[in-house]
Amino acid sequence: MSIQNILERQKVDLITIRPEDTIETAAKILTTHNIGAIPVRDSEAKMVGVLSERDLVRGFATKGSSVMSLAVADLMTSKVTSCRSEDSVKDAMKKMSKLHIRHLPVIDDDGGVIGMISLRDVMELRLEQSEMEASELRAYAIASGGAL
Repeated sequence: MSIQNILERQKVDLITIRPEDTIETAAKILTTHNIGAIPVRDSEAKMVGVLSERDLVRGFATKGSSVMSLAVADLMTSKVTSCRSEDSVKDAMKKMSKLHIRHLPVIDDDGGVIGMISLRDVMELRLEQSEMEASELRAYAIASGGAL
């Protein structure tokens, strides 16, 4: 299974934000769309960072309520780990686990962001895959006269 399988299942378009937008705007977008992270793209549509709920919490912890008037660029993570649509789900899961992150932007060959996957997306796909494999094994055992 590849990351492309996850992207095909997603029912929402890619939502992005600009570095000059305020944290208040970002918080509203995250809440409205029920997402935990958002890619940050510049005026040329190149990804320059990611803003996550974790970034917001760190901002509140260090800057207090004044964080709401800051720009996204002030809090975003600019050193972004990403994946490609042809990468395996297993590799993405390993990367997320190793780096303790819950969201991965998916980039194309030109470095443009084409999607965003979450740990939840990965886990749901892996769970479905496991259930399908168990069902196939059950059917095989029944067909071959074995019992479970």
